[in-house]
Amino acid sequence: MDKHINAPITSDEARKLHAGDYVYITGTIYTARDAAHKRMAEALNEGKELPFDVKNNIIYYMGPSPAREGRPIGSAGPTTASRMDKYAPDLLDLGLTGMIGKGKRSSAVIDAIKRNGAVYFAAVGGAGAILSQRIKSSEVIAYDDLGTEAIRKLYVEDFPVIVVIDSEGNNLYETAIKAYNKINR
Repeated sequence: MDKHINAPITSDEARKLHAGDYVYITGTIYTARDAAHKRMAEALNEGKELPFDVKNNIIYYMGPSPAREGRPIGSAGPTTASRMDKYAPDLLDLGLTGMIGKGKRSSAVIDAIKRNGAVYFAAVGGAGAILSQRIKSSEVIAYDDLGTEAIRKLYVEDFPVIVVIDSEGNNLYETAIKAYNKINR
């Protein structure tokens, strides 16, 4: 089912999304990859504030290529989400409601998604140039020294994603395999 949402989203809104839903996000989301997640974890361990309030926000696991002239961002495809799995549960417990990436997630992340009423979206890998067309503005807000892995604040319009893991722990990667095997017996 196609759904349109405005970001940021609350956990009540995230709970209305189901594995397999096609979702179009409009609003503010943030980017962070491995190095930025490591720094955020260090900040939390030292009792410092994060560069942005994660509550009700969505993090896109992405590091863009350089922007062409006249564009706010370069190619903006997702990175493998499992590289953030050791950091994600803490952020989810702080109120993060959405993550966008590609690939499977650990059981600890899935448990945190269920515990906090959050959602994991997948963006299409290899479609970074097309996805970048949905990004209307991009601003580095933290860790500029990390280059492409700096934290960015993005404004997106109808950014296309698919719900992979919903707030109940339903996992499209698992259900799709079962459905495929059932059809092809």
